[in-house]
Amino acid sequence: MEKYELVRDLGAGNFGVARLLRHKETKELVATKYIPRGQKIDENVAREIINHRSLRHPNIIRFKEA
Repeated sequence: MEKYELVRDLGAGNFGVARLLRHKETKELVATKYIPRGQKIDENVAREIINHRSLRHPNIIRFKEA
């Protein structure tokens, strides 16, 4: 989290909390998803990362890093 500063919480869902962050150097705004660790969660997160990395559409948020 040292690269980013918290702007505000966006909401919470079944898997975790979404937050709006600002990159400290570039000032770029990014949405992040914080998910607690656990075996079942890890399987779902791995699948979600694979799916998000392959998405390319102007109306869908782009996956940046994990």
